Amino acid sequence: MDTATYIERRGKIEAYFDRTAAEAWKRLTSDAPVGRVRATVRAGRDRMRETFLQWLPGNLRGRRVLDAGCGTGALALELAKRGANVVAIDLSPTLTDLARDRSGDAGLPGSVEFRVGDMLDPSLGRFDHVVAMDSLIHYRASDMAGAVAALVRRTEGSLLFTFAPRTPMLSLMHAVGRCLPGTDRAPAIEPVAYRDIRDRLTSSSSSSLRLRPARTSRVSSGFYVSQLLEVLPQ
Repeated sequence: MDTATYIERRGKIEAYFDRTAAEAWKRLTSDAPVGRVRATVRAGRDRMRETFLQWLPGNLRGRRVLDAGCGTGALALELAKRGANVVAIDLSPTLTDLARDRSGDAGLPGSVEFRVGDMLDPSLGRFDHVVAMDSLIHYRASDMAGAVAALVRRTEGSLLFTFAPRTPMLSLMHAVGRCLPGTDRAPAIEPVAYRDIRDRLTSSSSSSLRLRPARTSRVSSGFYVSQLLEVLPQ
């Protein structure tokens, strides 16, 4: 992983989601009416979140789970309902505050600790499972693979993360987006081929830890296209 490019992109993501997109993200992740395009994104994210939950144990009581890039906290709360003790971290203080407000005093079997910061912070400790839903899609493939490898090294069980699959539509949108002017647009999504990210993860293995890509599943819903990949330590 190129630390410099990771830090540069991390700064852009933080600035965009904490200021430019905070209100739009608040609306998208609520029950408020949205336009047709955003409705497809909302539906796709709902389906992807359900897939995450299907791939994790139904009983997470006593398990420590990292929600890496928690956004407004929907997945973190579902994990806490299963009894998990969730550390939910995001770069955006605004979105983290919103997630905390939405969680309220829910009387959950588990717990959620909302934090602002970098998902790769080693002080977060070790976890039984790590989830990263659409929080790595803005990073280059090399930085994405490096981040996943770093997280797996602190994971006892599975790591689930999504990437933007390299499809003709996403590649075209990526190319067009790079040509558009304006400083307020979203950091570009970085499409990556499944074989590329799989091979990068495999090559990130070391003598002390091997990474094994396992299940994968793609969700396509209008303008939302995302692919889930499970990675296991060996």
